[in-house]
Amino acid sequence: MSLHLYDTSVRTVREFVPVESGRASIYLCGATVQAPPHIGHIRSGVNFDVLRRWMTRSGYDVTFCRNVTDIDDKIIRVAAAEGVPWFVVAERNQRAFTWAYQVLGCLPPTVEPRATGHVPEMIELMERLIAAGHAYAVDGDVYFDVMSYADRYGSLSNQKLENLRAAGDTDSDSTKRDPRDFALWKGEKPGEPTWPTPWGRGRPGWHLECSAMATKYLGPTFDIHGGGVDLIFPHHENELTQSQAAGDGFARYWMHNGMLKIGAEKMSKSLGNSLLIPEVTKKVRPVELRYYLAAPHYRSAIEYSEEALAEAASAYQRIEGFVTRAAEVIHDVDAHAPLPQAFVDALDDDLGTPQALAVVHEVVKEGNVALAQGNKEQVARLLAETQNMLDVLGLDPRSEQWRSSGDESGLRSTVEALVGVALEQRQAARARKDFAAADGIRERLAAAGVLVEDTPQGPRWELSR
Repeated sequence: MSLHLYDTSVRTVREFVPVESGRASIYLCGATVQAPPHIGHIRSGVNFDVLRRWMTRSGYDVTFCRNVTDIDDKIIRVAAAEGVPWFVVAERNQRAFTWAYQVLGCLPPTVEPRATGHVPEMIELMERLIAAGHAYAVDGDVYFDVMSYADRYGSLSNQKLENLRAAGDTDSDSTKRDPRDFALWKGEKPGEPTWPTPWGRGRPGWHLECSAMATKYLGPTFDIHGGGVDLIFPHHENELTQSQAAGDGFARYWMHNGMLKIGAEKMSKSLGNSLLIPEVTKKVRPVELRYYLAAPHYRSAIEYSEEALAEAASAYQRIEGFVTRAAEVIHDVDAHAPLPQAFVDALDDDLGTPQALAVVHEVVKEGNVALAQGNKEQVARLLAETQNMLDVLGLDPRSEQWRSSGDESGLRSTVEALVGVALEQRQAARARKDFAAADGIRERLAAAGVLVEDTPQGPRWELSR
């Protein structure tokens, strides 16, 4: 079975056939940086990181472009409320997003363009649209003429033009030919940042930004455009419309991840703050949060709860426990060992991570049996399979990402040294049959949050969760 993906534009799963054989190009709508990220924002980053890793493992040379929207209405409003320049808000929150992506193990994008760095490309796109009769300028604003593309508009979101409401992207519709026309460029307003264009100074509309950046780095026709389901309309619909109206093929596949929900209640400011990445990673480790976000199918909604987060952390710890114990027996892991076919089939079927993780847990179960039986050959094979599967999912506990996670200022190495001394004293006590002293050392370590387990290979320890 080859890779098949759900394409929103045709509302079905279809085989992935790239524009160029052996290469894959992905554009992901990244952050609009008016605020720091909560876990709902970062879900798409994790989901599309798994897609990228799987495509790379499948032999594709992947170009991954994830943009930053660093100017829009929300950023301007936040800056005005704080009394700071717009770029202060944008820079501060972009750094927060970058940190969040990194701490959750997302590979850096091939390119990460900012909207404000691509105004010349936006001007060129508007000029092409005006020349083709699909856009018009009025008093410094530039609009896309929806009726000029009426036979195609709404195809991505499966909506009929006559049922659409006015585009809510301007203060007034008085200068538009049709209330549904959307803004490509917004004319100058007092106190707002501006850039020069042939139609006067102003700033870009949100939809125009992504079309210009996607085609600059991936070409006029590219493979996959991704983002959350909340972006299908109007953002992705308008991107597709303006790009194709200008003569570009644009994205051949549209992929959308589901949203994160908080029960039946709205995400209040206080609840939202509790789900910011730095706050959640105080409750579980970053790798456990990544597991939580990657485990459901990318197109499904996630119903957030503390219980579900804790269950995900426990599930990951079971996998981690096998890898840790097996690695004490097997020191050289075959990084080129074949992946279980069921795992491959799961990810080839529209990135089926729930089924893929079920395979991981089944292999871990077999591995624990092999460990108990002392079957080193079997342990070696199952450990290699487990680590190779986890590598695809960005969850290998022995990878550099997670082994170094949280190791600021040599803290972990210090803890390791101190625990090592305590365990040596415990072993010495056991050797002289002073079991009361040995038990006392173990109890004091447990009280300090260090759990000790005696194994055939000697004592091993870990910090309590």
